[in-house]
Amino acid sequence: MTHKAVFLDRDGVINQDHAYVHKIEDFEFIDGVFEACQQFQAQGYKLVVVTNQSGIGRGYYDEAQFAELTDWMCEQFLARGVSIAGVYYCPHHPKKAQPQYLRECECRKPNPGMLLQAIEEHDIDPTRSVMVGDKGSDMEAAQAAGVRTKILVESGQTFSEEVRASADYVCGTLRQVLDVPPFIS
Repeated sequence: MTHKAVFLDRDGVINQDHAYVHKIEDFEFIDGVFEACQQFQAQGYKLVVVTNQSGIGRGYYDEAQFAELTDWMCEQFLARGVSIAGVYYCPHHPKKAQPQYLRECECRKPNPGMLLQAIEEHDIDPTRSVMVGDKGSDMEAAQAAGVRTKILVESGQTFSEEVRASADYVCGTLRQVLDVPPFIS
């Protein structure tokens, strides 16, 4: 049996994007994120985080610090009854990174590598799934992975018409995503 999933970008969707967030004290959940994820889960969606983390490649923080923050974030969700099925990240950057992370890769969005890995590992049907992101690259990755529904959240940003057009829906925040198909019945 295949599952449906909500793929969530992290910075700008789950938490305020304060640029290269890697410390618990700097991680600020966006209002309504827990309630929205509780609703997604109640509707039978697996929750998967897919996040570019070039701050690792740039040397601003390391993979151990990212893992510590990720464990803490998942614990915050679990404390509210929400299970995160997986967290996938890309530490690479094609131009601005330390040598071991300096490369073009299939995992950095807009490439679909993280989504495809999650689809395979969690037996996810992309045609029944949703991507929620705050950048055009999130929408492009979803498109390339065959994810059916693409939702752009503004989180206070302004997007070009081209980026807006790459999404099936544009919402102010993750909480407002609950007001669009496929989540409304």
